[in-house]
Amino acid sequence: MTALDIPTVQAFLLVAELQSFTRAAEALGTTQAAVSMKLQRLEAVLKKRLIERSPRAVRLTAEGAAFLPSARALMEAHDRALTGERPSRQHLSLGISDHACGPELVTLLERLHTVSANLSLVVKIGFSRELLDIYDAGDLDAVVTLEGSRRGGEKLAENEFGWFAAGRFAWRSGEKLPLAILAAPCGVRAIALRALDKAGIGWSEAFVGGGVTAVVAAALAGLAVAPLARRIAPAGLIDVGPALGLPRLGASKVVLHSKVSDPAKLSALRTLAATFRSVATR
Repeated sequence: MTALDIPTVQAFLLVAELQSFTRAAEALGTTQAAVSMKLQRLEAVLKKRLIERSPRAVRLTAEGAAFLPSARALMEAHDRALTGERPSRQHLSLGISDHACGPELVTLLERLHTVSANLSLVVKIGFSRELLDIYDAGDLDAVVTLEGSRRGGEKLAENEFGWFAAGRFAWRSGEKLPLAILAAPCGVRAIALRALDKAGIGWSEAFVGGGVTAVVAAALAGLAVAPLARRIAPAGLIDVGPALGLPRLGASKVVLHSKVSDPAKLSALRTLAATFRSVATR
């Protein structure tokens, strides 16, 4: 009987979780072709088709879904065997900008738990500038921020901004535009206010939130217009900018900065980067 290869099973798990050979290759630090070959070998050993491949999607077959719990159990047993006991928990402290923290977060935490079950996460949500200060002080392993004055880092996604409001929101030209925004020093707030001032559009702070979740709630309640990235604007909000004649807000890169050198943490960050990209491109 042919034995299962641990790196091959790990590749299968990442393809299953990330639903992409490209993203799995990024998480493993290898090539898409290498991941594809690993999956082909695994399917040959098991004599089962585990993955359905198409130009648009990568999905588990029924046999692949049935193999998934066994694959996870095998990786956990492998980790225990290396140490003779349950592996010690790794701690990863991560900062994520409030305007970058969108639909990826739930998926991100789920996938990090799947591929790094012994990873203990500390996640701080806040302003990009403040998170970078904490990172520079050595109190965060990595940060996901909007690109600003800080250059470098690894691009994860592109934030295209718009003016979002509930469908029932009404505003008459000539009146001050009611805004739902974050407090200073939010970079998106600064961009939005500069754009309105340059366009000669008066504005008022109808709602100032301590986080994007509160700002979104105010917009959904019909109180005001919120400057938000399209990728984090929830269902129920529409971009009213073109209809109201509001100025364009442009775009900003979502960037990962990291000082991590530990292999386990690096693996987790590769999964994080692949998750952001896979969700952002859907």
